[in-house]
Amino acid sequence: MAEKKDYYEVLGVQRSASKDEIKDAYRKLAMEFHPDRNKDVGAEERFKEISEAYAVLSDDQKRQTYDQLGHSGFDQRYKQEDIFRGADFDSVFRDMGFGDIFRTFFGGSGGFGVERSNRGQDLAVDLEITLEEAAKGADKEMEIPRTERCDVCGGSGAAPGTSARVCPRCGGAGQVQVQQRSSFGVFVQVAICPQCKGKGKLIETPCGNCRGSGLVKKRRKITVHIPAGIDEGYQLRLRGEGDMTSNGGEPGDLYVIVHIKLHQQFIREAEDLWYIAMITFPQAALGADITIPTLEGPTTVKIHPGTQVGETITLKGKGLPRFRAYGKGNLNIRIGIAVPEKLTNSQRVLLEQLAKEFGTDTQTKSHKFHF
Repeated sequence: MAEKKDYYEVLGVQRSASKDEIKDAYRKLAMEFHPDRNKDVGAEERFKEISEAYAVLSDDQKRQTYDQLGHSGFDQRYKQEDIFRGADFDSVFRDMGFGDIFRTFFGGSGGFGVERSNRGQDLAVDLEITLEEAAKGADKEMEIPRTERCDVCGGSGAAPGTSARVCPRCGGAGQVQVQQRSSFGVFVQVAICPQCKGKGKLIETPCGNCRGSGLVKKRRKITVHIPAGIDEGYQLRLRGEGDMTSNGGEPGDLYVIVHIKLHQQFIREAEDLWYIAMITFPQAALGADITIPTLEGPTTVKIHPGTQVGETITLKGKGLPRFRAYGKGNLNIRIGIAVPEKLTNSQRVLLEQLAKEFGTDTQTKSHKFHF
């Protein structure tokens, strides 16, 4: 039996190489020697060699054992089929466009075991709330469509008065062992039982309500608690509120994606709010007390004489609560001047007199352009 080459030498990397460097080196070599691309004599053996090196060096525990004991000690610890168990070939070959290497060589995926799912599917729904609800928190009632166990058969899938029988092929395990030969050697693969489709049982008289699946679609109401200060797009996770399984497994989770409606008066910026207060020129020039809205109700703000357009007045603690933290944001008031679109005769006279006092020319002049 030929002596194996050093795994680091096979991949052309230093012994101090990182996992990313090892993956990159393997990716380049696999592109060159993959049997789908390279039909030269010896290419398949070379591909097997670099794949074995990657399977060992990409696994922290196997790599540590190999570094300490070398080939001889490593081979005593690990059988040939165990070397490839759990190796992350999927991401490498999916990126390269070859598909799943283990589907090619073993008929399975990403390892040597097939597990029956014992957990329901996760669900996601969108929920729209107001800015006031985001600020104060709220309990929102929603109607959620999800898969639940059939009430008629209790999730067994068998018609009332009957029961499912154990699958004779897998003995109720839902899995069978299949021996396959590949370029890596002979491996025993655990696959889903083809007779019972992984359920471990056979239903001879299906339930008429769920048609033997043990599951039905239902709509049910739940209450979602919205914490104060929640952000746009935040996902609330409700454990166990997703789809159920027929075999008594754990239900999936429900993710509620929160969206906040645009407000007619406020603009939100994290926990701060912005409000544009339109005042008149006399108010800006002489000063005034104006009423503005807040999330807690109207309040009075003092405008100092000589206030300029674009100035900002900040009300501390009048914004939103900081999400999952202490304190509150601020309400920032941006000052704008409201210019009347129409004037009465007396208003026009007064403004013209004021303009003269300021030495401001208000007459519209016509301009002639020569082309």
